[in-house]
Amino acid sequence: MASLLRGFSWQELRHHPWRHATAVVAVMLGVALAFAVHLINASALSEFSSAVRSVQGRPDLELRAAQGGFDESLYARLAAHPQVRLASPILELSTQAQGGAGGRAALRVLGVDALAVASIAPALMPSLDAGAGRFDLFAPDAVFLNPAARQQLGDQRVQVQVGLRLQPLRVAGTVAAPGAATAVMDIGAAQDLFGRRGELTRIDLRLAPGTSARDFLRGLELPAGVVAAEPADAAQRIDQLSRAYRVNLTVLALVALFTGAFLVFSVLSLSVARRLQQLALLGVLGVTARQRLGLVLGESLVLGVAGSGAGIALGTGLAALALRLLGGDLGGGYFSGVAPGLQWSAPAAGAYGVLGVIAAAVGGWFPARLAQRLPLAPSLKGLGHAGTGRRGHGVSAALIVAGCLLALMPPIAGMPLAAYLSVGLLLVGGITALPAAVSLVYDRLAPHTAGRPLALLAVERARRVRESAAVAVSGVVAALSLAIALTVMVASFRDSVTRWLDVLLPADLYVRTGESSAAADTAFLDPAFVQAAASLPGIARAGTQRVRPLLLDPSMPPVVLLARRLEEPQRQLPMVGEARPVPAGRIGVYVSEAMVDLYGARVGQGLPALEQAFGQAGATPRFFVAGIWRDYVRQTGAVMVDSEDYRRLTGDTRSNDLHLWLAPGADTGGVLAGLRQLGEQHAGAAGVLEFASAQDIRAASLRIFDRSFAVTYWLQAVAIAIGLFGVAASFSAQVLARRKEFGLLQHLGLTRGQVLRVVAGEGAAWTAIGSAAGLLLGLAVAVVLVHVVNPQSFHWTMDLLVPWGRLLLLCALVVLAGTLTAFLAGRSAAGRDAVLAVKEDW
Repeated sequence: MASLLRGFSWQELRHHPWRHATAVVAVMLGVALAFAVHLINASALSEFSSAVRSVQGRPDLELRAAQGGFDESLYARLAAHPQVRLASPILELSTQAQGGAGGRAALRVLGVDALAVASIAPALMPSLDAGAGRFDLFAPDAVFLNPAARQQLGDQRVQVQVGLRLQPLRVAGTVAAPGAATAVMDIGAAQDLFGRRGELTRIDLRLAPGTSARDFLRGLELPAGVVAAEPADAAQRIDQLSRAYRVNLTVLALVALFTGAFLVFSVLSLSVARRLQQLALLGVLGVTARQRLGLVLGESLVLGVAGSGAGIALGTGLAALALRLLGGDLGGGYFSGVAPGLQWSAPAAGAYGVLGVIAAAVGGWFPARLAQRLPLAPSLKGLGHAGTGRRGHGVSAALIVAGCLLALMPPIAGMPLAAYLSVGLLLVGGITALPAAVSLVYDRLAPHTAGRPLALLAVERARRVRESAAVAVSGVVAALSLAIALTVMVASFRDSVTRWLDVLLPADLYVRTGESSAAADTAFLDPAFVQAAASLPGIARAGTQRVRPLLLDPSMPPVVLLARRLEEPQRQLPMVGEARPVPAGRIGVYVSEAMVDLYGARVGQGLPALEQAFGQAGATPRFFVAGIWRDYVRQTGAVMVDSEDYRRLTGDTRSNDLHLWLAPGADTGGVLAGLRQLGEQHAGAAGVLEFASAQDIRAASLRIFDRSFAVTYWLQAVAIAIGLFGVAASFSAQVLARRKEFGLLQHLGLTRGQVLRVVAGEGAAWTAIGSAAGLLLGLAVAVVLVHVVNPQSFHWTMDLLVPWGRLLLLCALVVLAGTLTAFLAGRSAAGRDAVLAVKEDW
């Protein structure tokens, strides 16, 4: 009996390979994309974490500056502390550097004490080149580069940016620190080079044996603006920085696997429907209901194993290619400068392979249950099997209601896990409700086709076999709904970003130095340059912006402080809600939406974490949260403050960005030429300053946006193509089984062309319902993505924009493709063989 069942399944798979290949390809793509994303994420995160651990070393405790630096007198006090075994002072700064060939690169500079750093962070211990003197470890012009820095900048001389000038340094050796470009030099030399004499940014501590770090900190009175961190906090900061991006990318990659489960369901449902008489005969011959269940489940597992195996191989290749092309950056800018090798994981491969098999098994469960519950006598006589009728309608409604309720839940562990489950339940609930939708629509349409025989035949068949119709288009509905949801989300995001740029880019020209907030303290514009630029002919008005990173919580990535002139915050910032007036004696700050989620900032209240960072903590808070604004760049949080308040608070008169408004009739080209000439006079070297118009920045930002979401459009196209291929397989199976019906219609007087039009009409009727269902489900999922997933993942909101023209065109193309697919599938079954097939019943 076992060999009989194996032969039965093998004949089905062998005689209909293309139909089953659809499900295999869908499972393969789902597993491949998900596994590739996992490998890229794991490889890049592991490499980045390893580099951070090498630079951080192995201290028991770290003391860090919340913003800027702190007085080095704290080091002298800690070095003499009886519970401190070793203290290593560090000045850590980010800047821009230029090598001998003229190329620029971001460079992290670490000023260290060579006598102390080897014991805590051996990877930072300089190694002298051949011919270098031993006192070059302390030379003011000597620098030691890690492999990445040597590759980008060369191994002779480099120039590092300090303000607007490039300061030359001599490469005296190397350090073993992996990761992004890093330079190490003597701490005193670094303090003098960057004008930070007497300042440190970090102190690494090795405590005496038996000393508890928590007890040590409790008895240590740290100065204001200094925070204590444990080594594990660095790894947590890295994980926090990219976690939302990684999880959302993984969920997006699983879309194809989700579609694959529906295609397995579709293929096996039609396979079971076509073999009802054969399955009934097996039952009569002694095959039990449980064995019939196992038979179909076994076929789904074969499809899952084949798809998963091919998916693991394809995913490995995709990951290796992506790591080579992207360098571990993942397209999100989280691991910039890291070029990891592929770190293949057998347990991960096994896990994703099992996931693909499970998806195939889930897709095959309901067809298997149909085969198990088959009524033998009616099926053996060719009377078919009664549909589920309305028994599943309550389940569909319950799934949809549960999905709506889950969308209202808060994030779990900082991630929108309930929202992801909500999307799945909405899709499953909507797809299982397709038979009811077919009945609802075509029961009302049928009376209007009474006078049109061909349309009547197409509509009546759609009504009578609504379960088969729902099965056939389920893959298309799943793919189309997700494609529509992603289209709406991307369109909403792009429209919100465009309007956000319009608000934040009011000036005509922008000048900046330094490419990131991390380098804001080393690459800056001095007041003399700003004043000279504002006095150039053609400049009507000038404004500046200061950018500084703030470490408000050691376990979280830094927040960005932005200081600019705020005369009308409600108009100058993309506000969420109304701004409140700032009480007298308080400093008004405007926080991004991420600050609300991550730090509990509330309008009308103070901001204790900011008070502590500036050493202003006291009974009466000085800062006042006056409003919340949207920030689509810094998902870890940003705080905007008026530049006058910032200067009074810190005494810092430097700036990082210069905003220029042109006078009426001014020549933009002439103004830019004057700015470049002024920049060369102040900087002493070309290429330190960047000039751009508001239009240039807007266009570049939108190009980056479109490039970032290019993979989304590709996944949509793949998912819809797989769904349509499933429809083709479904129609091919059905029309081949209906040769007698077509022959009878031709005996009754219908021409071959009319029969084909009936088949095409059925395809149009089925895919029209599928497109309508996909549109409604896609819009529902889009609401969850826009208003739940994005705020909970990235801590920003956007306005919903529905591009109706694009969506309706997409639905129309799906209906057209489904109609054409049905027509082509019917051509092979409506020929002369169909007429002869009627004789089989005579």
